[in-house]
Amino acid sequence: MKDPWGRPNPKEHGTGTIGVNQSDICSMYGNTVVEGMRVRVGVGVVVRGTGETILLEKRRDCGWWGLPGGKIEPGESIIDAAVREVLEETGLTVEVTHLIGVYSDPDGRIVTYPDNGDVVQLIDVVVGARVLSGRIICSHESEEVRFFSPSQLPAHIVPPARQPLVDAFEGRCGVLR
Repeated sequence: MKDPWGRPNPKEHGTGTIGVNQSDICSMYGNTVVEGMRVRVGVGVVVRGTGETILLEKRRDCGWWGLPGGKIEPGESIIDAAVREVLEETGLTVEVTHLIGVYSDPDGRIVTYPDNGDVVQLIDVVVGARVLSGRIICSHESEEVRFFSPSQLPAHIVPPARQPLVDAFEGRCGVLR
């Protein structure tokens, strides 16, 4: 099976970095509903750079690339969470410009966290944003942060980020998946 960009599916080929084996990533992300699992609503941010480039961060927990973002804190709006997460994870101040979509399909969005065994279904509100100011940094959550063009995307992208990236590159807005 190929990913949306025509490369081999990371679930079938290769390993992540920092000693994370391919089977470890596959065991982290799945689609099996288990008793007692929780639902976590978060935000993902597609930060546009020059031209068609999009900002990705290489996650320290698994060595794969994903969108900046995270959970929405109590009392926080989606926009506030998006701005906060991007600043914390990348050092950039952004302005949210539009809604790309809401992603809740359990396929690839049920995560088993290796550190504590918690199982969570991720529901992500993904927004588009533009950079207002700042300089790219790596937070304690990331190994690397940089912009990629559609033709240069890394092979190892975490499953929850794949469809939002396709939708963003294809210019879709208001998607429900």
